[in-house]
Amino acid sequence: MKKVIGAAVALVMGAGFAAADPVLGTWKTEVDDGNYAHVEMSTCGDKICGVIAQAFNAQGPWASDNKGKKLVWDMVARGGGSYKSGKIWQPSTDKVFNSKMSLSGDVLNVSGCVAIICKKQVWTRVN
Repeated sequence: MKKVIGAAVALVMGAGFAAADPVLGTWKTEVDDGNYAHVEMSTCGDKICGVIAQAFNAQGPWASDNKGKKLVWDMVARGGGSYKSGKIWQPSTDKVFNSKMSLSGDVLNVSGCVAIICKKQVWTRVN
């Protein structure tokens, strides 16, 4: 009986995390190398990850090979709109950066570093 109650509590807590985290949803990246993306942020276990839901170029939506690929993973929610210890992939350079994010309303400040190279972007909420 204790196992059943424990499983039910874990399920409810996991659902609460998914419903409560304000970063979940779709975000528009900044233009990088002429393209941008809509990234669907979701939970991956107890962490946050983001997958390229749609890619865009100057003409509009396009069938990029990157659609469906993880762009953000292993991001840890720290509370108060702060996220850290994650990874982010930059498709235009094929580099993976150690990343952190800061959420303020419908604006997500994303930054990452690899060696001594650091980059920042401001993403806006799509939905």
